Amino acid sequence: QVQLVESGGGLVQTGGSLRLSCAASGRTFSSSVMGWFRQAPGKEREFVATINQNSNTYYADSVKGRFTISRDNAKNTVYLQMNSLKPEDTAVYYCAARRSGSYGLTGSPSEYDYWGQGTQVTVSS
Repeated sequence: QVQLVESGGGLVQTGGSLRLSCAASGRTFSSSVMGWFRQAPGKEREFVATINQNSNTYYADSVKGRFTISRDNAKNTVYLQMNSLKPEDTAVYYCAARRSGSYGLTGSPSEYDYWGQGTQVTVSS
């Protein structure tokens, strides 16, 4: 079983930056594809970014060029650096992991097996 704990959310003004962290338990982190998703009130959960075991990345068009996903296998942690934030980025951000041994970058929530509890990001205009 993998447990994921997000941190780093908060309130920021338009144009500001935040860095989210997701700490993972277990010994399989380095062999897991990790992802970030978000869900705004009244909307479905949507894909933000994902990173595989080789640190290859894939982003949603809405965040490309502004957000950067990275991982530190020594710390069992994945990060999401968010720059040039917009009010439409306001949401609860979730960290997710695919089961160890699963490969391929995907933005489909159903392909992820473990989820954190989420951290709120609010961007004021």
